[in-house]
Amino acid sequence: MSSEAPSVHAPDEDERTLHKLGYAQVLYREMGGFSNFAISFTIISILAGCLTSYYIAFQWGGPVAITWGWLIVGTFCTIVALAMGEIASTYPTAGGLYFWASKLGSPAWGWFTGWFNLVGQIAVTAAIDYGAAIFTTSLLNLWFSGIPNTRHAIFVTYTVIIGLHLLINLLGVKLLAGLNTISAWWHMAGVAVIVAILIAVPDHHQSASYVFTKTINNSGFSGHGWSSPVFWFVFGLGLLMAQYTITGYDASAHMSEETRNASRAAAWGIVMSVVVSVIFGFALLVAVTFAIPSTQGGLDAGANIVTYIWQSSMSTKWAEFLLVIACVAQFFCGTASVTSASRMMFAFSRDGAIPGHRLWRRVASNRVPVYAVSAIVVLSWALMIPTYWNNATGYLVGTSIAVIGLYIAFVLPIILRWRAGESFERGAWNLGKHYKWIDVLAIVWIAFICVLFLMPITPTGIPWKTGFNWNVVNYAPLTVGGAFLLFGGWYLLSARKWFKGPVRQGSEEELERIESGLEAGHAAAQQPAQA
Repeated sequence: MSSEAPSVHAPDEDERTLHKLGYAQVLYREMGGFSNFAISFTIISILAGCLTSYYIAFQWGGPVAITWGWLIVGTFCTIVALAMGEIASTYPTAGGLYFWASKLGSPAWGWFTGWFNLVGQIAVTAAIDYGAAIFTTSLLNLWFSGIPNTRHAIFVTYTVIIGLHLLINLLGVKLLAGLNTISAWWHMAGVAVIVAILIAVPDHHQSASYVFTKTINNSGFSGHGWSSPVFWFVFGLGLLMAQYTITGYDASAHMSEETRNASRAAAWGIVMSVVVSVIFGFALLVAVTFAIPSTQGGLDAGANIVTYIWQSSMSTKWAEFLLVIACVAQFFCGTASVTSASRMMFAFSRDGAIPGHRLWRRVASNRVPVYAVSAIVVLSWALMIPTYWNNATGYLVGTSIAVIGLYIAFVLPIILRWRAGESFERGAWNLGKHYKWIDVLAIVWIAFICVLFLMPITPTGIPWKTGFNWNVVNYAPLTVGGAFLLFGGWYLLSARKWFKGPVRQGSEEELERIESGLEAGHAAAQQPAQA
């Protein structure tokens, strides 16, 4: 194993930009433009989100929510990504969204953006790995009949998967960048292979009319077609599949301090990860939906609908093969999500916002924020504990919290950028005059989905309805509302007196001394390996 230390100093332009923003180059700048794109593309992970949450759209809307819902959400997510990319180009720093809101608004804006971003990052990491556990347990059940496909077995698998992600993320960013590059190609090639097999192997396919016009309402609410206003609401709930999948592309911003030519690469990473995901995801969803053997069978399969489709439309062996492709992709996805979330926590702690911040901002000799990585994994694991009792509702609510938390954090800096108008300092990549309509559409869409996904998901989840059952309650309003009250109360009672937003680490000379000290420390740590 080579003991040669990577270069501490980034390219001159990147280092000057980071110093201008007030920070020393503490993290290694090992990622190129494709690696930056790859981490967001990996976290979006159409082979994770599309497949693990497929049942949500199928039961709340049916094929129309899967196909047309994906295109609707994909279009608006591209608009959101364009709005975010412009800001990322101006402020290419870890913890990007929190930093953007602080600079464009005030410490209060940064406070709320940062906390909602952190909650969303924790929730999406939990949901990704739990979804991966559902698929992995299904695969293990096919391979080894002694392994049950129960919620308890899934939770054990989930614990193992997230534990492995902890270990991998304690390694250096160069390895993680390589894994994300492999992951990007795995996802694209994997989708192509799955689509080709689903076209060629099944003896029976659904009609185009079924795939693009069939409506299903298995929510418990009344209404089974477009003529019913209630069905429009159910269709909206089904959009959660697509909206949950197309999240996490802020990772390109969080990794910008570890990316070369970050003012352009981070912006392109955000935008292109969404665009490529929308294209490949649509092909995947259409192919899976064409292969559905029967509507009732799909409804009965519940969260295991994709395994049911593959096994029933082809064979167990084909299902195992496709599940391997999906499970590997989902494992890559969870790894990348822990990486992104830990960088956000590191950056937020660097400015003193999180209790115990002196611990979470510390980096090891390989420049990895090891304590932040550990905290993200523990908190994400804990969020899915309710799935031990009700895995379907627990997972669905986890995805809702992820979407709402992340998109609140997305929209706050977009509002501030739109409000800034022409006074906004544009970076190397910008929207020109188009920000005027792009930002507005992004704001309206995010407001719509945040309200929508706080709604009850079934009639028995409404407290005043007959047959009310706590097991099917959408507790996202309690979680998100509780978080808002906690962060808001904390800010009003305490944080506003001491939290000042992003804090400069020092003058130019002091920043260079920090970097030199880290380089010397790394060289000293490597010395025994050279003996």
